Amino acid sequence: MWEGEFSKELDVAVRVVHLACHLCQKVQKTLLSTTNGEQVNSKDDDSLVTVADYSVQAVVSWILSESLGSQNLSIVAEEDAQVLSTSDLLQAVVETVNECFLEAPRFGLEVSDIPLSPNKVIEAVGRCNSSGGLEGRHWVLDPVDGTLGFVRGNQYAVALALIEEGRVVLGVLGCPNYPVKKGLVNHHHQQMSEMSSASPDVWEKGCVMYAKRDTGKAWMQPLVDGKLKLDSFESAILIRVSSIEDPALATSCEPVEKANTSHSFTEGVAHSAGLRTKPLRVYSMVKYAAIARGDAEIYMRFARAGYKEKIWDHAAGVLIVQEAGGVVTDAGGRPLDFSRGIYLEGIDRGIIACSGAVLHEKIISAVDASWECSLL
Repeated sequence: MWEGEFSKELDVAVRVVHLACHLCQKVQKTLLSTTNGEQVNSKDDDSLVTVADYSVQAVVSWILSESLGSQNLSIVAEEDAQVLSTSDLLQAVVETVNECFLEAPRFGLEVSDIPLSPNKVIEAVGRCNSSGGLEGRHWVLDPVDGTLGFVRGNQYAVALALIEEGRVVLGVLGCPNYPVKKGLVNHHHQQMSEMSSASPDVWEKGCVMYAKRDTGKAWMQPLVDGKLKLDSFESAILIRVSSIEDPALATSCEPVEKANTSHSFTEGVAHSAGLRTKPLRVYSMVKYAAIARGDAEIYMRFARAGYKEKIWDHAAGVLIVQEAGGVVTDAGGRPLDFSRGIYLEGIDRGIIACSGAVLHEKIISAVDASWECSLL
């Protein structure tokens, strides 16, 4: 399907995200069936980290190194190898990683030198210590975006992007609890956050979305289940943003967590813009997936004072929305800058993602109208 620059990188990235989603599904099933806390720790900032976070980071790091070469491989990712080395999760992570690698051939990925020792797993996690930047090529990974959603059996994502010379050129977003069929997301009667608890017989869940820069195309594949093998991209379908331009008909998304976003300001902007539907509060970059596939039209994120947005929370999702026909900028209408290290520096007030330019302009105007009377 893909030709030209970055074709090999995209092929490897899509396959490894499928594999990572498979790993996450198994860990989540175990996590939800036990109450002893053996799969979860808290970090210094009180955020959660699980066996899946460390395991996915190790798996993606190891496979990118084996498939693309370890020389000059730069990976920017969230989890800290030093913390893992002293964590009571280490043994479970090592076991999870090695079990995952045994299934890698089914995803078209070959892994040598397995099983990995604890030191090798720590080394793989620690390889993701790059700080990115303007020069060169950098992979950006959020192994489990929306860990709180993951722990609660809710929405979460595995996000992998490639940045070259400061520009996102590939984006892959795995959404293991997101429904495959678009029509099953009913904004008026069922919150997306509730869907992961629905009977699996009702709808097929789990997909991977991906895009390559400047193609004007974004794709979605169902997750590979336990009986199938990922042979190619033949199961992929094109996805496209919604054509709705009237704010009164549009559906918006916002983060669930109150710690790093202002729901009250978002509500004010929505009122000013003329939005009438209740916003979907959704964990993780699944919000970008909803925009890209046309399940929602608007995603607004206004961080509280002092919070700095990290590139791994946005890179993959932003590119997929853009290539699916959407618009993503800061609240001042400027493109997000992924060239300045691990943080999205210089953001004007917040981040706005919309299904098209008409809605985007209306939301930006509403932000300006609401800003002066806010306390942000």
